Amino acid sequence: MAVRTTGYGGVSPYWYLIPGALVLLKGKHTMAVLPILTHPDTVLRRKAEQVTTIDAEIQRLIDDMIETMYAAPGIGLAATQVGIPLQVFVVDVTSGKDPHALMTFINPQVLRLEGRVREDEGCLSVPGVYGVTPRAQKARIRGLNRAGEAVEVEGEGLLARAFQHETDHLHGFLFFDRMGPVGRDLIKRKYKRAQRQHQE
Repeated sequence: MAVRTTGYGGVSPYWYLIPGALVLLKGKHTMAVLPILTHPDTVLRRKAEQVTTIDAEIQRLIDDMIETMYAAPGIGLAATQVGIPLQVFVVDVTSGKDPHALMTFINPQVLRLEGRVREDEGCLSVPGVYGVTPRAQKARIRGLNRAGEAVEVEGEGLLARAFQHETDHLHGFLFFDRMGPVGRDLIKRKYKRAQRQHQE
């Protein structure tokens, strides 16, 4: 999930990266910033598979996803966004300001949604555009943390939105899929315009 930040001329700064897959390094692992896939890459539409073993490769993936999320900058990142169709996402709505806010979820499930709000939302895989997106005000999810322990967390406001946004990624949905047809069309037109401007 993208966080709105203002750069030069009021433009949101993003890293436009070449899509690619995770390369796992042998021996000592140094955290790396991974390429983030962007719409309309078909991997973003794939339903992620469950993680069966939390081994060294999954730990490396999580480390690299955290590094990538902070570098983007974003407040959440799903494994499918870096070309790995596994049910893993990381989230930190404080953007690193609170060391206790960083959370990792493996094989997450949404248990309960409450309330309804419409707020601005963006996505690192649809860079440069934002749109009003309906979401539940509260979201309770269950999954495993990176230690393999079962965790259950209830989020409200921005955290609830991040939970829903990243879980959607693991099921092949993008944020504009939650909008009506007019909103979806507007986002797609804004995105095409942003892509053209980037190529110029």
